[in-house]
Order: sequence, then structure tokens, then C-alpha cells
Amino acid sequence: MHSTNLLLEEPIRMASILEPSKPTFFPAMTKIVGTLGPKSRSVEIISSCLESGMSVARFDFSWGDAEFHQETLENLRTAVKKSKKLCAVMLDTGGPELQVVNKSEHPISLQVDSLVVLTPDQDKEATPNLLPINFSGLSKSVKKGDTIFIGQYLFTGSETTSVWLEVTEVKGEDVVCLIKNSATLAGPLYTLHVSQIRIELPTLTDKDKKVISSWAVRNKIDILSLSYTRNAEDVRHAREFLSKLGDLNQTQIFAKIENVEGMGNFDEILGEADGIILSRGNLGIDLPPEKVFLFQKAAVHRCNMAGKPAVVTRVVDSMTDNLRPTRAEATDVANAVLDGSDAILLGAETLRGLYPVETISTVGKICAEAEKVYNQDVYFKRAVKCVGEPMTHLESIASSAVRAAIKVKASVIICFTSSGRAARLIAKYRPPMPVLSVVIPRLQTNQLRWTFSGAFQARQSLIVRGVFPILADPRHPAESTNATDESILKVALDHGKTAGVIKPHDRVVVFQKVGDSSVVKIIELEN
Repeated sequence: MHSTNLLLEEPIRMASILEPSKPTFFPAMTKIVGTLGPKSRSVEIISSCLESGMSVARFDFSWGDAEFHQETLENLRTAVKKSKKLCAVMLDTGGPELQVVNKSEHPISLQVDSLVVLTPDQDKEATPNLLPINFSGLSKSVKKGDTIFIGQYLFTGSETTSVWLEVTEVKGEDVVCLIKNSATLAGPLYTLHVSQIRIELPTLTDKDKKVISSWAVRNKIDILSLSYTRNAEDVRHAREFLSKLGDLNQTQIFAKIENVEGMGNFDEILGEADGIILSRGNLGIDLPPEKVFLFQKAAVHRCNMAGKPAVVTRVVDSMTDNLRPTRAEATDVANAVLDGSDAILLGAETLRGLYPVETISTVGKICAEAEKVYNQDVYFKRAVKCVGEPMTHLESIASSAVRAAIKVKASVIICFTSSGRAARLIAKYRPPMPVLSVVIPRLQTNQLRWTFSGAFQARQSLIVRGVFPILADPRHPAESTNATDESILKVALDHGKTAGVIKPHDRVVVFQKVGDSSVVKIIELEN
């Protein structure tokens, strides 16, 4: 796999660009998060999404009720069994999101240079001159000259479906705005974003807590996407809340950075969270357009050096209604991969888009092509330098495993782990070959019952670039013993052969624990 890699610094033969991409069992090392919704909730569509490369299913609770999402999740479980593809479940909280309330759901036409009033009186009908909103404190948060943006579901930037407003006057609880561009708001849901203004609402709202306490507990979600994360305390509060909800103490928290306050506290948030989601839709409103790419590169780099997943959103918006992305979007996906992103998150493109399966397939193909020219050598040296000396024992062995795999041109790295930490640490050094993470379940008890761990840890690695988990037989310990070494390794090798990433005479690097030590060994396969 890695022998075909090129570098952007090297000359690329034009003929090689025209060669068709070869299909593989792993569509790309970069993972794809797909949001499931009205256009992507049947068993058939979800199965096709999994086959096309989706490894994490996102359930967005900023819209839809628990019953709707439960039916979709049941279909996902059926699709997982049907396709034999693992899939993690991500719950995305609504957070302190402001919305326009349009009970009639009739299209609303707004004309440039006209005035419109934003009112907290939700009993009033939405009209071109009056828009009810779900927040009574807006008049206390804004002042004359502030910018407000309104769009359908997610911000597309299209001037026909979203509108820019400028605050001209505050009248009691109402806010009077000047319309800066003509637009038609069509559909039941419009999101409202006030540029660079803090909204005094909790990050984890009462509604979010209710959803987590019921739906999330019932379904043992793998990842919580914490919308509008503003500081590290938001993450700590969410983690404390999850810790009291049984199995959710194993749920990972991904902080969603959506505004300048979250940007300003990025480093402390990264220290507390298990991963970061760069919500570029809202960030693109809070930031000048020329600054968005700078934040993306800086944020992804920090995540890479910390060994925590970085997820980028809003890459192929046009595929919501079109079969092909724009040239700019295709390049944007590739640049996200070259920046070091672990995963691409698709929102409206799969939730209400006309081509959810084709979108996932297209994004996966672009990621795979970008990975071929990813400069792993430069990245590896930068990561080692950032860690500094002395390295921890595990970090030293993990980086050595990647270096050895590159030197011997190994086809895969096989990692035995019980917590998933070792596999994530190997992935931190961005090996150009897949990491088969063999997760060994552990027997644990809460003094009331015995259970096996491992399922959470296996699914949670589905959002980490280059890591492909296998849940092993619980009778196999993560530590090495003569009786089990050969059998557990055979399981991993057979999986690699089935996937087509391991062939006769290949070299394989194996990372495992032997007693209290971690070791790396190189195996050369026979026929």
C-alpha cells in the first residue's frame, strides 16, 4: 500500500493521475462521519453508506425527536449486521442553538434593505417583517451594528437560502434588523447565529441532559459531540454528567468548536476533550473568510501533536443537491487530509441530501488520493520533536513501531490493546499503512454484575485516522502468553488477508505487551 505513495514535493507523472483508482477493502485511512436523517435512514441506504466508507453515524438532536432517531438507530444496527461493518454512534447535542420558529413552515421571502423584527414571542406568525425566535435574551446580548446570520439547518453561504442582518435598534425584547441581502427561507428549521457575541445559555442545556439521560443511556452511545463548546469547564461538566450514567462513563467527548470564544480557549479545551470537531459553518461567520483556513491548519496541527482526533465539517455542501462536488470542494477535502484531519463529517449532505451514498463514496475517494501524497516523513519528524525527550515508554515504542514499519515496508501494523490507547498512539505518528487494532475485552465488575469491556473501545477508534478495529475473543489476554500468541495473531492476519491488505511474503509489524513491557516485532509471512 505505502509503496505507491508519492510526495507533493516530488514530480508526479501526469499519466499516473489519469489512471483509475483501485478499489480497496478500506476506502481510505481518513474516516467519514455521516449524519443520518430523512434521506439516509432506511436499512438499504445505511448499508450502502457503510459499504461506501462511513464508519461513524451521527445523530443530530438539534432537530427531530427521540422516537425518530431511535427508529433510525435500529435500522443502523440491522445494516451493521447485514454489511458486517462496525459503526460507532455519535450523539450531537443541540446546545445553546438559536432558532427561528416558523410553525406554518411556509417559505418566507426577505427583501434587501427592508427591516425585520426578531421577537421572542413564539406565538406570533413568522412573516417577512417578523421572525419569532426561541430565545428571550437576544435583546440583552446585541447592540446596534452587530451582525446576525440566519440559514436553513446548516449555513450554506448561499445568498438565496440564507440572510445577513444588521442590528439597527433594540426595542424592549425585540431586535430590529436591516436585511443585507434578499433571500427565501424555506423549510421548518432556520438557525440563527450572532457573530462574535456570547449567548448566555448553558452549553449542555436541560433538553440535552434529558436526551442523554434517556436516549443515550438506552443506546450506550460511543461519542458525544458537545456543541458550542466554549471552555474546558464545559467539557468537565459534561464528563461529570456522563460519569453518573452507568456505561456512559466510557463515552468519549468531542468538543465542537463553533465560535471565537471556543477558539480563544482551544488549548485548554483540547487538554480536556477526547477529540475536536471544527464546525466550520459557524466559524466561517465568526471569522473573516481569509482567516478560516489558518485556524483549521493551526487547530488540526495541535490535535495531531496531542494525539487526539481532529474532525473537519462542511466540505461538500453542494452535494446536498448535486451528484458531483465543485472543484473548490474537492480541493478542500484533499487539503483537510493533507492538514492531518482524522475524519470528515458530513451533515446536510447525508441528512437531507439527494445523494448520501454517492457523497460518502466521492469524499472517500478524494481522501484516498490525498493520502498518497501525504508527507509522512516530515510529519513524523515534527511529531517526535514536539513530544521531546525523554519520551514515555509507550510513546517511544509506538513511534518505533511506525518507524520500523516504514523501514521494512510492512503492509500493516497489528496492535494488541485492551483500552485502544496503544493503537491511537501508533496512529498519532501517521503510518502510511493500516493499523489493525485487535481489541481484547477485559472482564470487569461494578460489584453488581460482571461485564466485558472492549466494544466501546473498538468502535471509538473508528474515528481515528488509519485505525481499523477487530474485537477479539475475550478468552485472549492483551498480554502475551505462549498459549494464545499464535491463535490471536492468526485471527488478525486472517482478517488482513480477507481485507486484501496482507499478501504472501508481506512483512507485518506487531505491537503487543509481554508481561510489564511493550514490544515490537517484525514478521515475514510465507505462502
